[in-house]
Amino acid sequence: MKWSRLIAVLLKEFRQVRRDRLTFGMMVVIPIVQLVLFGFAINGDVRKLPLAVYDGDRSTFSRGLVAALETSQYFRVTHQITGEPEGDALLARGDVQFVLVVPADFSRKLVRGEKPVILLAADATDPAATGNALASVNALAARAIGRDLTGPLAHLRPQEAPYEIRSQRRYNPEGLTRYNIVPGLMGVILTMTMVMMTSLAMTRERERGTMENLLATPLSPLEVMVGKIVPYILIGYVQVSVILTAGHLMFDVPMVGSLWLLSAVMVLFIAANLAIGFTFSTLARNQLQAMQLTFFFFLPSMLLSGFMFPFRGMPGWAQNIGEVLPLTHFLRIVRGIMLKGNTFGEIVPQVWPIGLFMLVAGVVALARFRQTLD
Repeated sequence: MKWSRLIAVLLKEFRQVRRDRLTFGMMVVIPIVQLVLFGFAINGDVRKLPLAVYDGDRSTFSRGLVAALETSQYFRVTHQITGEPEGDALLARGDVQFVLVVPADFSRKLVRGEKPVILLAADATDPAATGNALASVNALAARAIGRDLTGPLAHLRPQEAPYEIRSQRRYNPEGLTRYNIVPGLMGVILTMTMVMMTSLAMTRERERGTMENLLATPLSPLEVMVGKIVPYILIGYVQVSVILTAGHLMFDVPMVGSLWLLSAVMVLFIAANLAIGFTFSTLARNQLQAMQLTFFFFLPSMLLSGFMFPFRGMPGWAQNIGEVLPLTHFLRIVRGIMLKGNTFGEIVPQVWPIGLFMLVAGVVALARFRQTLD
């Protein structure tokens, strides 16, 4: 081996890396993104979960209980409701994680030793988000209510609590993780495959020179874009069919809501991912760069959408980024339809952000594709 020849090859490779600015940028940016996400955004111990409270008693005991829940940092009172049906609607839409119902005769029954019942309903579609909070409730209530059982009421402070906290894990009573993971996999797989296949398909044609054949035809940029996207929508439906069938047969994941509603929303989600993949194909010069851009989009989508880690456990800035990603809203839709039986009216707040993302990505992709044609 001759050192002069080796140094010549090394210099040539360094020049090549310098010319490929996108690859060099990915080599620097991706480790930084991973460090920031895993170091700051990911949190397994979820705090300040939204809580809706119905306090029909409005006594010292009920106010002390609510104050203790907030002081624990696991709960954050966001809604004061007028009844249990209103709390059920908030849980179904995903606006709150818990609903606390204190009956109107709570203090009277407590003083009489009749062991009144407090209801704590939880949205358990994501068991990891509610587990620690539910485990802390009994201890918090014992401290809060026991502190007020003094004087003539001191005899009500035996080892067994003079009340009952009845916890309900709505939509996933057994706290099965697969009820959360399997529907989420539908969105994750679609995100990865739709973005990647579209971006690779366009860059592959550019590398092979077949793009010139398309340019020689009277096709408009919009017609080329739609023609490239529609086949992958059908492929996406095949993937979804496989996931739904396997989820039902192998993991017994329920389908409480409408399959037709889920199928209709899925068109929008698939189109949004295909539009972003089309945009990446106009930015990438080759298939390697297209893969890098896909990974750069897929990494925050998977980590900040609530698929791997509880969404409400992340800091505010990470949640703001997650709200921009279509996967975040699709996960809420698919879990809401499959586990809660949500109707169209209940998922509208999650549908329009996906539609807006698809529109913006489509306009950018079309504009970039016109520049490519020129």
